Amino acid sequence: MLSRLSRAGLRALSQARPGQNSVPSRSHEVEAISTSMIRVGRNLFCSSSNATTGDSSNKPEDKISVTFVDKDGEEKLVKVPIGMSMLEAAHENDIELEGACEGSLACSTCHVIVTDVNYYNKLEDPVDEENDMLDLAFGLTETSRLGCQVIASPELDGIRLALPAATRNFAVDGYVAKSH
Repeated sequence: MLSRLSRAGLRALSQARPGQNSVPSRSHEVEAISTSMIRVGRNLFCSSSNATTGDSSNKPEDKISVTFVDKDGEEKLVKVPIGMSMLEAAHENDIELEGACEGSLACSTCHVIVTDVNYYNKLEDPVDEENDMLDLAFGLTETSRLGCQVIASPELDGIRLALPAATRNFAVDGYVAKSH
């Protein structure tokens, strides 16, 4: 796919006039190419390109449903893009999940509890650094994880995450984390 796109782009570039910034398509696969052309000897190089192919899918970003349950038992259902951490999802949706170390595995303030063991078993095993931080977490359970390490994937659609009643943090009581 990429090589076919590259060949189509190079073909279009080789037929472009010098100084031309936009090259019309000669193939139904390439709609547009914006480039800065550089000629070195007999070779033509482009420093950047932006092409849209006819066979790529332009579907909206896939998301999964995640329910966060706060310390008071109130639930909030959010849509989380595939590949996003639960810490990032919480911050984007004004859910009080602190994340003092900003996801660098240096604290336990994004501790979450996976409420269903079946979902917990779908997660990759925690690395040693995560286990070390979980040992410091308040209210640790058998299905505890750090929110920064739980990454949205299709098999996690419908997961429920409970937030513990407190965290162990050096911040002053009443501190509210802000999204970065």
